[in-house]
Amino acid sequence: MSDTTDSGPMLAADGTPLKRSLARALRRQKIRALMLVAPLLLFVILTFIMPIASMLMRSVDNEMVGEILPQTVVEIQNWDANSGELPDEAVYAAFAADLVQAVKNKEHTKLGSRLNYEQTGLSSMFRQSGRKVKNWDPVTDGPFKEKLIKAHKGWGEIETWAAIKTHSSKYTSGYFLNAIDMQKTPQGIAAQPEDKQILITLFIRTLKMSLIITGCCILLAYPVAWILANLPARSANLLMILVLLPFWTSLLVRTSAWKVMLQQQGVINEVLVWLGIVADDNRLEIINNQFGTIVAMTHILLPFMILPMYSVMQTIQPTYLRAAKSLGATNWTAFWRVYFPQSIPGIGAGSILVFILAIGYYITPEIVGGTDGVFISNRIAYHISKSLNWGLAAALGAILLAVVLVLYWAYDKIVGIDNVKLG
Repeated sequence: MSDTTDSGPMLAADGTPLKRSLARALRRQKIRALMLVAPLLLFVILTFIMPIASMLMRSVDNEMVGEILPQTVVEIQNWDANSGELPDEAVYAAFAADLVQAVKNKEHTKLGSRLNYEQTGLSSMFRQSGRKVKNWDPVTDGPFKEKLIKAHKGWGEIETWAAIKTHSSKYTSGYFLNAIDMQKTPQGIAAQPEDKQILITLFIRTLKMSLIITGCCILLAYPVAWILANLPARSANLLMILVLLPFWTSLLVRTSAWKVMLQQQGVINEVLVWLGIVADDNRLEIINNQFGTIVAMTHILLPFMILPMYSVMQTIQPTYLRAAKSLGATNWTAFWRVYFPQSIPGIGAGSILVFILAIGYYITPEIVGGTDGVFISNRIAYHISKSLNWGLAAALGAILLAVVLVLYWAYDKIVGIDNVKLG
C-alpha cells in the first residue's frame, strides 16, 4: 500500500506526512516501553552485571605492586631473573625508598600479603623489614643492599626478587594459573608443587557430584511429580504443601538435621544397630564424606526438580495414554512412547535448575562433607572470608561461571533450550 496519492503524500490528522507520523508514534511507544522496564534493567545492572564485571576485573587486576613499589618496578625490569645473580644496588635503593614510603602509608603489610599468595614467607618479610626501615633516609642512608639483607636474609635470595619482578605487571594471569594448579615463574608457566595441587580435583569433584545429585533428584522427583499431576486437585494441593514445606525451614536447620541423622551416633545408625543390620562396633560412615553431601543436597534440591516436572505433567492430557492403550499398547509402552517424551521438557528445566544450584552450594558441603565432600565453592568462600585472596576467589568464580555457560551451550546444542518448559 502506497503512502502517497495522486495529489501528494498522505497526511495525518495534524497535517504531517503519514509515514513521519507513524514513525514518531512508534518511537514514542518504544521510549514508553523502555521507561517501564528501566527500573528493572537498572536493578539487574547494579546487582548482577556490575558485580560480575567487578569479579572478572579482580581476577586479573595486579595494580598493587606497581602502585606501592613504583621505583622498584621500573628498576627491576633491567635485571635478569635467570642470571643467577642478585639485583644491583639501584634496585635495592629504589626498593628501600619505596618500602620506607609504604611503611609511612601503612601499605607494606598489604603488599606482603599480596605477594605471599605467590611465594610463602613474603608477608612476614615485609612486616619484619618494615619495622627496621621505617626510620631510614632513602637519600643519605645508602648503600642499601647490605642493609636490607641484614634487615632480613630473604632480601639476599634471588627467588624473592624474581617473585616481585614476575608479579609487577598491571594485569596478571597468575590468579587464573593458580586456579588450575599452575603458577607463573620467571622461567614461564609451571605446575604447582604436588602438595598444593587441589583446585582441579575440587572442580572435577564439584561437577561429578553435581551430576550425581541431579540424577538422584530426577529419579526421586519423577514419580512424585507424576502422582501430583494425576491425583484429584484437592489431594494434589495437600501433597504440594508437603513438597513446599522445606522452603519454610532454614537451609542451615535442614542441613544440621542431616548431620544429626547421619553421624555414627545418629538416628540412622542407631536404628540399624537396633534392627541388628549393623554391628554396634561397625557403624556406617555416612557423614563427612561425599555420600553425606549427596544425601543432604538431594533432599534440599529435590523440590526444585519436582516443581518444573509437575507443571509440565499437568499439561499432558490423560486421553493420550487411553488412546495408546486402545490401540494395543501395554502400560509400559504407553508410558515410554507417549507420556515420557512429553515430560522431557520438565526434566530438562529441573535438571538445569538443580545442577546450577548444586555447583554453587557451599553451606551444606561445609557442614556434612568433611574433607572429601566439599565443593569448589567452599574454596571460593575460604579465599573471600579467611585468606582474603580475592583475586584467586574471583578467578575460581570466573572459571566456574565459564563452565556453567559451556554446559548450558552444550545442552542447548544437544537438547535445545527451546524444549525446556516450566509449564
